[in-house]
Amino acid sequence: MTDTKGADSVDKAIAKGLDLDGSPIPTNKLDLYNKVMGFEAGRQRSGVTNTMRSRIVRIGAKHIAQDELNQMLIDAEFPPLKDKEIAFYYGGK
Repeated sequence: MTDTKGADSVDKAIAKGLDLDGSPIPTNKLDLYNKVMGFEAGRQRSGVTNTMRSRIVRIGAKHIAQDELNQMLIDAEFPPLKDKEIAFYYGGK
């Protein structure tokens, strides 16, 4: 059984070709994943702080209430949540 905690547990499992329960990931799914991640690997980046903010919003929205996350962003001197982020991450809640 693979370690299921931490941000890199999924990446490690994918690299091994095994799901977190130890079962093999089908080759067709791995191939598509690797193809798409290859596109991402070649994409020009706009800056580390932009990527940090995107990750904070994407992951934070799963764990933190909208108003609290927005205030945390502002306190850290990141731009506040955008309307499209609020709609996407909080619209269905």
